[in-house]
Amino acid sequence: MSKQDPYAALRIKEFNIFLFVRFLLVFGWSMQFIVIEWQVYSITKDPLSLGIIGLMEIIPAFSMALFAGHIVDQKEKRNLLATCTAAFSLISLGLFLLTTESVIASWSTNAVLYSIYGLVFFGGFLRSFFGPTIFSLVALLVPKKIYHNAATWSTSTWKTASVSGALFGGFFISWIGVDKTLCLVFVLVILSLIFTFLIKKKPILNKKIGEPVKESLKAGVQFVFKNKAILGVLTLDMIAVLFGGTVAILSVFAQDVLKVGPEGFGILNASISMGSIVTMFITTYIPIDKNTGKKMLISVFVFGLSIIAFGLSSIFWVSILALFISGAADGISMVIRQTILQLKTPDDMRGRVSSVNSMFVGSSNELGAFESGLAAKILGPVAAVVFGGTMTLITVVTTGIANPTLRDLDLTKDIEATENED
Repeated sequence: MSKQDPYAALRIKEFNIFLFVRFLLVFGWSMQFIVIEWQVYSITKDPLSLGIIGLMEIIPAFSMALFAGHIVDQKEKRNLLATCTAAFSLISLGLFLLTTESVIASWSTNAVLYSIYGLVFFGGFLRSFFGPTIFSLVALLVPKKIYHNAATWSTSTWKTASVSGALFGGFFISWIGVDKTLCLVFVLVILSLIFTFLIKKKPILNKKIGEPVKESLKAGVQFVFKNKAILGVLTLDMIAVLFGGTVAILSVFAQDVLKVGPEGFGILNASISMGSIVTMFITTYIPIDKNTGKKMLISVFVFGLSIIAFGLSSIFWVSILALFISGAADGISMVIRQTILQLKTPDDMRGRVSSVNSMFVGSSNELGAFESGLAAKILGPVAAVVFGGTMTLITVVTTGIANPTLRDLDLTKDIEATENED
């Protein structure tokens, strides 16, 4: 195998434009997410309301996922991304208007709250299209032989945007207020829409245009469930995110447990993504293709331990360190998952496979948010986080014993095969 070029994908102009567009979108989405979480908890003081935000997003995201994948495989990807971005800008505009002084003064608390939930619901619908569209577009921007490198940079960009959005979201709440922060999000989304059109339209590689929806969806689901490597890694990540996620109730820890205010809230959010960023940039230089399955299991196990440590901590810097480690471990599992999907998914099926991925992993973020909010309501925030981390550890051990295909997974031959292609 030839020496890996860590910057191979970055040498392609359109891929760089794509990364910039993705950064703006994720930066805005991340900042919008924690601002809304902060606002909702501030007006309700009920951790269950944070769980409801996750529930409002997962319902449309999960129910529309497979159909969205079918549409993505049938449509041109650049224009589809532009359409989704334009619709996202309407959500950002709506959330900004809902948090202005005039609306808050004239509307009841419930009216504002339910309207926020409604826009989050619409965002969940859009999310079902965003994931498959972006995943499919990446494969059209770079040669197959550097898919694994492009997947790492794309995921790193996503995480970099997440940490920046989370960090600045918390600070901007304090500096300029909730409504002006959401106005900034709207501006960023519009900017990303403009840059999207600098990417040329791409060919539709699906040879079965017009295929009946039922047959199309069936083919996508069957492919995932027959591929044990893909199914195993998606299942493990889904359970870890479902029980081990703490983001949904970080505002509870920031306000009631650690008492660190909006700035501390931003730092807690950012520390998770910062850990992921460090890990993912390292993997561009040190590939994780050998013993991939074992590395996946170890990373998720470390993730579970760090979540437990965060739940038990009452010291701010210890909490930051625990979340940083959780992000670093999660970053490894994310790179592994995205690399497996890019290498093992046929071009004509990327939308549908990515949709199944979003059902497993993406939707589990929102379902995990609901689980965390409900558990915090019943058990209290500390016990809820410790419970989630413990369930993650149990899942890793069980998966490692019961799924030898995942445990022995190695991507060395897959990556060498793509590098030897013309």
